[in-house]
Amino acid sequence: MEQQHAEVLWNRRLTPPYYKIGLRAPDSFATAIPGQFITLRLGDQMDPLLRRPFSIHQLIIRDDVFTGIELLYKVVGAGTQKLTRLRSGDRVDLLGPLGNGFYIAEHFQRVFIVAGGIGIAPMPFLISRLLDKSLDRSRCKVFIGGKSKSDLLCSDDLSDLGISVHTTTDDGSCGDQCLVTDPVEIEISDSKPDVIYACGPMQMLSCVAGIAEKYGIECQVSIETMMACGMGACLGCAVESRKEPDRYLHACSDGPVFDANLLNI
Repeated sequence: MEQQHAEVLWNRRLTPPYYKIGLRAPDSFATAIPGQFITLRLGDQMDPLLRRPFSIHQLIIRDDVFTGIELLYKVVGAGTQKLTRLRSGDRVDLLGPLGNGFYIAEHFQRVFIVAGGIGIAPMPFLISRLLDKSLDRSRCKVFIGGKSKSDLLCSDDLSDLGISVHTTTDDGSCGDQCLVTDPVEIEISDSKPDVIYACGPMQMLSCVAGIAEKYGIECQVSIETMMACGMGACLGCAVESRKEPDRYLHACSDGPVFDANLLNI
């Protein structure tokens, strides 16, 4: 883990209210694990006071040389609104990489990835690592859900990689008009994956975990919650343990990626 002032390489709007920002980062980030995150403070500003957590969306590699990290973010409040004003050459206070990421086992040959809205953020990094481990692209299926078409991110990029992508929206503006978990269960009933990776709203994660348990499939979930300190000190990101009643785990230090069986969600 390192804390430093990182240079902004780019800050691009995708669709309102989603952006991608590239940051120059030290070489220690080259060994980051998909699912890990960073926290940002905008330079020396103390407003907002709390640091903002963001999943590592992708590593930036130029001419086979590690350059930095890319983040995908959604404007939801004052802190992320200020983030949109950053330009190339500006600097931010960067802390990371933090937390525990996704685990990739050798026997994971058929993989399902489920993302709701901004929950797609850590998945391109995960998919790149899966492909590095020679995963057959035809055996990886990605399910992306959102309220409307503008919430469906990265689907074209993943399709260009030869990955099967199934999209759903609440309003029917793109893909199937249903919950993203509906086609997941349909696909599972046809052919079970070795693992399900998921990130998104808690209600979606609860449903994915229930489906995985029903069919006896290993499932890893990345929890979306406020992680102000990133090191388990502020106790603001507690999640209830399933194995030990009345005990809480911390998303920032024990997670944000958990075996779904460990959580009461």
